Amino acid sequence: MGIKEDVAVALNKKLQAWLGSCSMLGGHVALALAVSGIVLAIAGVHAYWGCGGIWPASSAERLAKAVVGTPGIQAMPSAPACFAVAVILAGIGVWPVFAAGIIAEPWPHWLTSVIGVAIAAVFLGRGVAGYTSAWRRRFGERPFASLDRRAYSPLCLLVGAGYIGLLL
Repeated sequence: MGIKEDVAVALNKKLQAWLGSCSMLGGHVALALAVSGIVLAIAGVHAYWGCGGIWPASSAERLAKAVVGTPGIQAMPSAPACFAVAVILAGIGVWPVFAAGIIAEPWPHWLTSVIGVAIAAVFLGRGVAGYTSAWRRRFGERPFASLDRRAYSPLCLLVGAGYIGLLL
């Protein structure tokens, strides 16, 4: 064999060893990557909005009405607020790779568990809140109210369930 083949064989062995260790985690790797991908994508969208982007709406006012939902809203929150949410979501989005053992935890495992419980509680709480009358009074602007019931709240429940799954 030549050098290229030797390198390919060595890389293949490393990859197989890594995949073998991942399969022992009982599917947690796939779940971790899915949950992480969803939350990091949402973080990316918030950063995009912080830069002044208006997708998926046609104007900043329409975007605010679709994603913030407070009655009478006409403008998106400030760039620093959007970036703060993006940074928080990015941190939350990285947690699954530690929980699944994809990346070694640089802190005690119990801390990963505690943080995971807190993250799951926030997502599940937000998901449930979207179906309450109190939430609807606070965030009743259209089209947010209908998008929240059809997409945002179910997504929060799904992500929260994903974090619970990673804790088990």
